[in-house]
Formats: sequence, C-alpha cells, structure tokens
Amino acid sequence: MGTGTYAKQCMNYFENVSIEGVEIDQKITDLAGKYFALPDTVEVTTYDGRAYLQAIDKKYDVIMVDAYQDITIPFQMSSLEFFSMVKEHLKEDGVMVVNMNMHSEEEGNINEYLSDTIANVFDEIYIADVRGSTNRELFAAESAEILQKLTEGINRLENGELADMMHRVSGELVKYEKGNLLLTDDKAPVELLGMSVIDGLIQREIGYYKEVFEQDGIQGILNAM
Repeated sequence: MGTGTYAKQCMNYFENVSIEGVEIDQKITDLAGKYFALPDTVEVTTYDGRAYLQAIDKKYDVIMVDAYQDITIPFQMSSLEFFSMVKEHLKEDGVMVVNMNMHSEEEGNINEYLSDTIANVFDEIYIADVRGSTNRELFAAESAEILQKLTEGINRLENGELADMMHRVSGELVKYEKGNLLLTDDKAPVELLGMSVIDGLIQREIGYYKEVFEQDGIQGILNAM
C-alpha cells in the first residue's frame, strides 16, 4: 500500500470504486493519512500481503503488487506460489499489476526471474517501462482479450488527461515471452539477484569515471560530478 499513490489516483479518476490496501507497517499508513492525503474511505489492513490473501476468500478486478523497493524484495511475495494465490483471488477478467523498479539488461536479472515466474502462472503478460523513471509495470491476466478490453476501456474514458496517458501506455506495451527462470517458496534468491543489479550499476559508474579520469584527470571527475 505504501503512502497510497495508486489508491488516490484511482479515486481521483474513477467514481464509485472500492479500494482495499494492505500495508505491513502501521507507521507508513499513519504517514499516508497525515502527510499524503490518503482518503479515509480507503480501507487499509496492517498485515503481510501474502498472509492477507491467504486469510480471505474475496475476488478482485485488479490486484496491484507494489511491495518491491529497489533490491528490497520480500521473497514470500515473489514466488510461483504467491502469484498463483493472487490469480485465485482475481475475477474471471481480473488483472494483476506488478510495479518493478529496478532496470537491468543483464541476462538472468531479477526482473526476468519475476516476469518468468509470473508468466508460468498467467497466460497473458505485458510490460511497459515508465518514462523518466526506473519503474517497469507488468500486467498479467488470463483473458486473451486483455488488449481489446483495454482499448475499449480507454475509448470510454471521459477524462482527456487519463485517456492520453492510457493511450501512451497501451502503445508501449510489449508482450512478454515466457522463460524458465523461476522463483519458488523453496528457492527465491531475490537478495542475491538484487545485489547483482546493484553491482552492475556500480561497475558501470566506475567505468564511466575511470574513462573521465584517464582523459581529463581529477578536474574532469569534479566537473562530471
């Protein structure tokens, strides 16, 4: 749930929506209400997201998984078993949205593991990068008509700002082809995979400054900073 950005956006653009949030840290929820204008109408439960799903039998139109922060990825919310549980709590045409916020082009990176794991649970997977950020949004559904329904939904929008944004997202969606990199409850080395991304970022930064130093010396590095 965090500070409730997703919930606030939904309530801003849509009428008569029912939103439930799960946040493991009560202090975060308190801050969301005090400083980030989280509406009182959003029902927030202080609990682990997976344990919450395990304890209920409700089904939803959309489930947003936004529990990943850089390399801090809860292993229990990244496995084949977890995403299967999410699927069980979606309605027939429901969609799971996952916010991934670490980019890496290295083969076998954490995003590939997450995407492959999800693709082994859901039939339809699409990914779109968020402009101007390190975020990548993954959309997962069982319905083969997900893109058609997205287009129909966009055409029904009365808010021009939202329609423009969703047209842009729709145009950037890329179908994800399933691989065999799986995370399971028994094997989910998300910490190691996350650290590998950080190591790659550090190596690229070191390489850049090394090149600057070789060309322009210390002053070049100071100018680059």
